[in-house]
Order: sequence, then structure tokens, then C-alpha cells
Amino acid sequence: MAGTDGRGDRAGDRRPHQRAARRRATRYGHYRLVTTLLDEKQYPADELVELYHQRWEIETSYLELKSTILGGRVLRAGTPAGITQEVYALLITYQALRTALADTALARPDIGPDRLSLTVALNTARDQVIHAAATIADATIDLIGCIGAAALNQPLPARRSRSSPRVVKRAISKHRAKGAIDRTNYTTAITIEILDG
Repeated sequence: MAGTDGRGDRAGDRRPHQRAARRRATRYGHYRLVTTLLDEKQYPADELVELYHQRWEIETSYLELKSTILGGRVLRAGTPAGITQEVYALLITYQALRTALADTALARPDIGPDRLSLTVALNTARDQVIHAAATIADATIDLIGCIGAAALNQPLPARRSRSSPRVVKRAISKHRAKGAIDRTNYTTAITIEILDG
């Protein structure tokens, strides 16, 4: 752990500048979450590990935006204004789909929003636009709608594997080419150990 050699910013300051929460996973070995949040009472290790996993979910959302909505394609616009417009359109589409999935999760508390597939929602929304279905509003508003119903019909597993292998689109690279992703779930034992300076 860096920053615990006894040398502080001020003379005589022997407090560590970082602390580590150690985690043992049976499949991959030991991991350490190093942080500069030193107050163990204000920032318990369990909460930091949980926040790290939430951050991973946010990163997964960015990956969804790139791979699901864009489908691996690059932006088509040739001008900065066009690129800005295209990015806003992607973000609005993503937010609208996520809002529909969040409304669906509120209607069905037994299924969390992370179990509702963005891919299913996107494909259903595309089908609705292509077929011009539900263009005339009914007297009652259905918060779930076709998108939510389709997502509820095909929920994701309760806990997905949290790995995205490092791959590239082009063949000339030191990394392997993108292929099928192993989505097998594994049971993991986790222990947290706080290391003092």
C-alpha cells in the first residue's frame, strides 16, 4: 500500500495517505481497493466496496450505450455540430429507454431494474417505431407499456458476471480479436480486511 512509509506532507505527520480494503475472490485471487478516504468511521470498507460495484454498474451502462445503441458503429456526422446532435440523440434515447425500464421496475418490485434488458427494450422500441404501433394514445396511461412488458418477459439473470474482456475491432493488435463472451456465473467468496499503515 502506497503512502504509508511514515513520510507525510508535514514534518512529523505519520498518518497514512491511503488505506486499502482487501478482498479475496476464489476465482481470481486477491484484490485490494486502495482509497484516500482515510476515516474508517465515515467511510466503512463495506460501503466503499459496495460503491465500487455501483461504479462498475455505471461503467457497464456506458458500455451498453456504445455497444447496444450504437451497435459498435462509429458516429456518422461529419461536422462538430452534427456529432453533438448525434450524441444528444443517443443520450436521449438511452435515457428514455432507461426511464421506461425504471417505471417497469417500480410496477414489479420483485424484479430489479438491473435485471431488465436494455437490448430487449431497444429492439421493442424499434419495432414500435417501424410498425407505428400505439400512436394513438389511450384514455389510460400504461407506465409499463410494450417496452416494459417485453423486458419483463425476458429478464436477465439475478446477478450477471462483471467482466468485459479487453478486445479490439482491428486484427493487427497485441490483444485478441473480439469473439463470444463467456457469460457463466461463478460463486465467489469475499472477505474484507482493513490494512493499517
